[in-house]
Amino acid sequence: MNVDEFRAYLKDRGYDQDTIDSYVKGVEKAQDYFGDKPIEEIDIDGFNGYVTHLLETGKNTEGNLVGLARYVYFSDMKAQWIYFAAILGGREVFPSIEERLEKLTDRETAERIFSNIDVPKLGEGPEKYSIATNQLMEQLRKDLPDHIWKRVLAGNHHRIPLESFAKHKKWLEKAGSVDEWLKQMHEKAVEELDEHCRENKIWYEQVITPEVVEYVRSSQEILSGIRKGDWIYNTKFPYSPMSYLAETAPDEKRYLMCHCVLAREAVKSEAPDIPMEWCYCSAGYGKLRYDVAFDVETEVEVLESVFSGSDKCRFRYKIPEKFR
Repeated sequence: MNVDEFRAYLKDRGYDQDTIDSYVKGVEKAQDYFGDKPIEEIDIDGFNGYVTHLLETGKNTEGNLVGLARYVYFSDMKAQWIYFAAILGGREVFPSIEERLEKLTDRETAERIFSNIDVPKLGEGPEKYSIATNQLMEQLRKDLPDHIWKRVLAGNHHRIPLESFAKHKKWLEKAGSVDEWLKQMHEKAVEELDEHCRENKIWYEQVITPEVVEYVRSSQEILSGIRKGDWIYNTKFPYSPMSYLAETAPDEKRYLMCHCVLAREAVKSEAPDIPMEWCYCSAGYGKLRYDVAFDVETEVEVLESVFSGSDKCRFRYKIPEKFR
């Protein structure tokens, strides 16, 4: 274990000392569990067995699980990191939706709706999340008008710091027009992907190949957008782009497109039924750069998604009047 280097890595990324200590202890507990075999040599089945052990013993804490996931990423264990991203990526979403629901309605409404949802425990598999997502959509549609629950879903539920998108405001000001901004945004995205491809680096949870770079290069809608009238049209980048491009079976292709750990298992199993409108949650993430650049909460519409039978997820974002 590279404990000292891991501590320095976490410190460089802004974690406070208590969190760093918690994450390091989590990794040390995992190493104790695996014995003489270094964590760097553990495969996905081994980590899955350990996560099951944590769940069974009630030790599935943030420090034990997220700390180990951070160490896996730090150690450049690509496949294992993708596994952890799948089981932990949605851990903040339901609490965030509940908070936004209370803000846009009231505490009583939020408690009533979430009392009917079986929110999975930390570390439980993605299949549990799709059941909870179906329950949530049923409750939202039953209790609230469409325009309210769509706003509830279209929030920043992965709690991404808005400072991460500050560059878009600067780019828009420098570009001088929405059209030029979108063009430059796309060019920068292609450059970034090309760099990750050449250096064999994971881009978020994705492996980038030359084919993936060309796929994005071929359409400005991907990782940027195209302006049509008062709207910006955007197509989602696939969750597993390399496999997505090679896949020909429709259902598998839809699965490989979907990023949502709270619903994607339902694409394969076709149960439970997840409505397309759940993707307003994804739209909420997608519109953050526009919210920051335009300095206003942007109106968004879901046009198509894997839950409408498409092999693409596509959205449009309303351009505020002052930028048209």
